[in-house]
Amino acid sequence: MPSSEPEPGDRKSCDALEMAVVPRMHDVGSLAVYRALPYVKRRMVGPFVFLDQMGPAEMTPGTGMDVRPHPHIGLATVTYLFEGAILHRDSEGNVQEILPGAMNLMTAGRGIAHSERSPDLQRREGQRLFGIQSWVALPERHEETAPNFQHFSAGSLPVIEDGGVRARVIAGRAFGAASPVATLSDWFYADVTLAAGARAPLDPDYEERAVYIAEGEVEIVGKRFEAPQLLVFRPGERITIEATRGARLMFLGGAPLEGPRHIWWNFVSSRKERIEQAKEDWKNGRFEKVIGETEFIPLPES
Repeated sequence: MPSSEPEPGDRKSCDALEMAVVPRMHDVGSLAVYRALPYVKRRMVGPFVFLDQMGPAEMTPGTGMDVRPHPHIGLATVTYLFEGAILHRDSEGNVQEILPGAMNLMTAGRGIAHSERSPDLQRREGQRLFGIQSWVALPERHEETAPNFQHFSAGSLPVIEDGGVRARVIAGRAFGAASPVATLSDWFYADVTLAAGARAPLDPDYEERAVYIAEGEVEIVGKRFEAPQLLVFRPGERITIEATRGARLMFLGGAPLEGPRHIWWNFVSSRKERIEQAKEDWKNGRFEKVIGETEFIPLPES
């Protein structure tokens, strides 16, 4: 892993960290969720507007995750698991079991509805569920694109291993490799595992970059940060990240969008009036139905 190590006391390297965000934790049934984005002082990193850590949670036999059908517009969702399984169904007719290491990119565009539930086997036998749910806002010119779903198995994504570093490139380019996933803007996402003492570079190839610490502890320019935490870096400097103990990280970021995005519930748009339209569409049943589902999440009152 070639990298340019910062010189001790180099002020530019020390100032490379813009902020550290400690996620807010809340319970969703038996599942603990840690929300790092959006944050009051940082709404986006590149096109990433939402980042949730799910678990880790032990789901006992006979229980499971049940996220009833709900709508999205103006974004692409990424569901990425470290452990466990989720069954995805959407209003385009896609049914996909999501497994660890796979890339699952649902582009909502002008509108899609989907559900996320525990598969029958895991519901019956129980499972440990641990993963990351993120949203990527679409560029203005693609906000009304046709909805679609892409699935790439863990084995179809490039994996780079070097000593105590193992990185899977989920989207975009990182560690000298490129993901096969088609994206509508310039962004990257990588799952990085570091053994204790291992180092990995965060290159300055993308203008906006962050590292989410899902497990373990890392050191950057003499400062230690432990999970869960989102570290946002300033543009232009190569960063070296060292694990003080075994760590699981998500590298993410990309080019900033043309302007800010409005977020209300599950809707993202550059225009407030488009969100108002989406509210009315969901309230009045104008989204396509999710095949195999009879339930839905009602529009929130506020």
